[in-house]
Amino acid sequence: MDEVVDLIESYPPSPVRKASKRAYFLPTTVHVYFGKVTGATPDGREAGGFPVSEGVSPVQGGMDRKGIAAVFRSVAKCDWDKTGGGALLNQKLTPDIFDSEENIKKLAQLIRTFFRLGGHHVQFNVVSAELLREAQRKPQDFQDLMVRVAGYSDYFVNLPEGGLQEEIVQRTEQELL
Repeated sequence: MDEVVDLIESYPPSPVRKASKRAYFLPTTVHVYFGKVTGATPDGREAGGFPVSEGVSPVQGGMDRKGIAAVFRSVAKCDWDKTGGGALLNQKLTPDIFDSEENIKKLAQLIRTFFRLGGHHVQFNVVSAELLREAQRKPQDFQDLMVRVAGYSDYFVNLPEGGLQEEIVQRTEQELL
């Protein structure tokens, strides 16, 4: 992150407004488009394929193999004050986390720890991939299913099926260990 910020800020201010350049890690929905125009990557992702990560979230489909605590530790290492705009971190939680008071307390402690470590921002979806797939099959039955997309919320069935819907389905469902 430091190298990206330094590179962007090394450019002179714009000639028209004299505005400096700033690094923002908030792609909103352009991560779908970026995925279409990005070449192959070292992790095996093919050129022009699936969306890239939406912000500083781990790449969809299980790239975050060590759990939500590891994601939080990794993201909290960055100095978000340098960006001027912060970063977007999405996490999808398995709904059974909320089946017990003990798990709710663990999650609350995990979130507090994230911010004490220097975390800047996190937003959650509490939904299973299975439910999202069902919503794709029967959109008429899921008109009120709201999801966090990337910096905003929307009704899942209103999102483009091949792009944003699939990207949200593919996000790792985090469990508490």
